[in-house]
Amino acid sequence: MRFSAEGINQRVAKSFAGRWFRLEGSGHALERPGSKFMTEIRAGTVTAAAMLYIISVNASILSDTGGPCVCASTAADPICATNLAYTLCKNELRRDYVVATSAISLIATFTMGLFGNLPLGLAPGLGVNAYFAYSQVGFNGTGPITYGQALAAVFLEGVIFFLLTIFGLRQWLARLMPRSITSAIGVGIGLFLTIIGLSSSGLNVISGGIATPLQLAGCPAQYKDAVTGFCDSHVLQDPKVWVGVFVGGVFTIFLMLYRVKGALLWPILLVAIISWPRTTAVTAFPYNTVGDSNFDFFKNVVSARGFSLLGPGNIDWSAYKSGKVWIALISFLYVDLLDATGTMVAMSKQAGLFDSRDGDFEGSSVAFLVDSACISISGLFFGTSPCTPFVESASGIAEGGRTGLTAIATSFWFFISIFFAPLLSNIPAWATGSVLIVVGALMMENVVNVNWDYPGDAIPAFVAIALIPFTYNIAYGIIAGLIIFILIHNIPSLLGKISPRLLPPGWHDLKEPYDVKAMVRQQDTHGHSSKFVAVLPPWMRKLLTGNKRFWAYTPEEIERHLEGRQMTQASGGAAAELRQHERDRMREMLGIGLETRGVPEVNPHPHEMGYDVETGNSSREGSGIEAAGEYEMKGKGGNRGLMNGERFK
Repeated sequence: MRFSAEGINQRVAKSFAGRWFRLEGSGHALERPGSKFMTEIRAGTVTAAAMLYIISVNASILSDTGGPCVCASTAADPICATNLAYTLCKNELRRDYVVATSAISLIATFTMGLFGNLPLGLAPGLGVNAYFAYSQVGFNGTGPITYGQALAAVFLEGVIFFLLTIFGLRQWLARLMPRSITSAIGVGIGLFLTIIGLSSSGLNVISGGIATPLQLAGCPAQYKDAVTGFCDSHVLQDPKVWVGVFVGGVFTIFLMLYRVKGALLWPILLVAIISWPRTTAVTAFPYNTVGDSNFDFFKNVVSARGFSLLGPGNIDWSAYKSGKVWIALISFLYVDLLDATGTMVAMSKQAGLFDSRDGDFEGSSVAFLVDSACISISGLFFGTSPCTPFVESASGIAEGGRTGLTAIATSFWFFISIFFAPLLSNIPAWATGSVLIVVGALMMENVVNVNWDYPGDAIPAFVAIALIPFTYNIAYGIIAGLIIFILIHNIPSLLGKISPRLLPPGWHDLKEPYDVKAMVRQQDTHGHSSKFVAVLPPWMRKLLTGNKRFWAYTPEEIERHLEGRQMTQASGGAAAELRQHERDRMREMLGIGLETRGVPEVNPHPHEMGYDVETGNSSREGSGIEAAGEYEMKGKGGNRGLMNGERFK
């Protein structure tokens, strides 16, 4: 028992670290149910395995800009496409970016774990790095702004975000999102992960098409179109696809069914090991120019280097005089604002840290400050596009990660990758593709929290769900959903002021309550008469009332957080109990006794998260109904619930 995993969990929980990270059994008033030290470490490793691909992918994308490399263009070669010296400089830049990506990901993820206490991995974001590289700087520096100007925009973006967070404006963005859309974000991110897992960043089952937007892929290299890279024939005949599907996917599901610890991790490692030998049909190092280059890098195994081409000297501080830089800055701002906020809200819900009463999550202020600071640091010192929380963090949360220890464990692997970049940056995409799909499936449980009974709530949520994966951008999906929500809620509201008869059916009983003024009044827990004071962040309100320990939770805040957490838990718990009731009714109709389930004839009250490999539970721990108060079922078929005291009432 002394050296058992459970013994280690208990000792860490009782330590200062256990209380700091609010592990289960630490005695902290806001301890997080199900959080255990060994589970957090394993979850962080799973998140790292799902994220490490960003090291090579980000380096490849950002190095396409040419960075600080000088292009001696000629009339015959205006963009230095065949300039050997420029090509060699870009190759050196790509290797610098491998180290720089690992370094900024290490700093951002570790800081988020230590201070934000959230199980989130951060790195230069996909999508925004492509926007940085191809829409702004351009291939080989042919875009509307220079590399130095783009870095100046990134640095200023982080500063602006930092100021917005201090005054609580980023938290208010999360609070103002309608309940159905916040639930839809998690579902959309799950589908986003699924598309990533099916695309060339994963199993390579689908690709872009000519006759259709998407088409089947997965053909051997000789059957790809030389220009588009799409498959002309022999789709799904690449053995890499099937190694990823069966060893990485089906095997993962069996491990989950049998509640094996590390169910999401071991298949990733197994597929990677299978793919490293060069003599197999599933090798990650084919005998071509790219494969030879990657294998030469892989053989180094341990390689420590700096990033001499990157650093503060590349920033063009005079860039702010250019209108084009401000256009780029605005684009960075709104994409990152919605992307990061949506990801954090969705991940906090998955981890059971979301507060339904206030529409916020634990540690949001610090988390947003860390995110903002790391954006500026990424542009200033590492020459990269903005850092952002990664949706792949959901894989570690699905493994049981609940606290910042998960992020710290993830950051350890980014630290190792600085020295073992040749090894860890060559985990092939088909090793993680199936795991991303499995995690996407687990995130589908959020769909039951969408109010499908009223079209005004359901359709904006569906638009967000659909557009997040199909636009390959979380921010675009959220924007579209919010615009439609605003239109179809405010226009009927204006008509209702003319005559109540003009309000649509279901406005008073099926529509989810949403009132910004009521949310402001609810947020004012200190009885301030000034609405301006009420919308300030909690730390600022406490400081204005003379509380010099403005960073510490008051007993009232702790109680409020717990109630909000219980309300969130109650929503999913009630849905889980309803599903269990339906399954039991089906067994009764088929004449199958409950004893055949192999478990006691009681509801097992699943874990707080969607799936817990420690216990094998598949929903949430306890219904939470008693804790949250009276639960009222409303809507068609009784499939929607609203808790008394919910934040919109």
